[in-house]
Amino acid sequence: MNTEEKDIHQDDEKPLDAHSNQETKEESLEEKLSELNDKYLRLYSEFENFRKRTAKERIELIGTATEKIIKELLPIIDDFKRAQKSNTESNDIEAVKKGFDLIYEKLNKTLTNSGLKPMEAQGDIFDADKHEALTNVPAPSEDMKGKVVNVVEDGYYLNEKIIRFAKVVVGN
Repeated sequence: MNTEEKDIHQDDEKPLDAHSNQETKEESLEEKLSELNDKYLRLYSEFENFRKRTAKERIELIGTATEKIIKELLPIIDDFKRAQKSNTESNDIEAVKKGFDLIYEKLNKTLTNSGLKPMEAQGDIFDADKHEALTNVPAPSEDMKGKVVNVVEDGYYLNEKIIRFAKVVVGN
């Protein structure tokens, strides 16, 4: 082969090498894309399974918690039934009052043990984050202005979270 033929032959090889090199890069990129897409789909599937599993566990936990408190309240319902039966047969009003006080204390203790805590609002400075003002009235004394004069309905915390705001009357 002469030099001219070699140059022509080399020129033919270069485009072929560049073309095959480009095809190899494309194939490599396609493989990488396919691999990343597969990883993405697996990760997405794992996340969806995790989300569904935690939602199911949350529902089961709420059901278990509800079951627990209901089981704790059943003896109190039994006490009320016995009190109702006893009230139809008894004429002693003091015994009836004492029975209801005992049942109330048992209910209150059960709820307190479950994390319920009453909110003390009487005489506190009105706080819209804790109290719901029903009305304003003239303050009975100068130091009661802007404070809770009367609690119409108690507020409650459940494990330090407000579950019911205290309904109050505020002094003006």
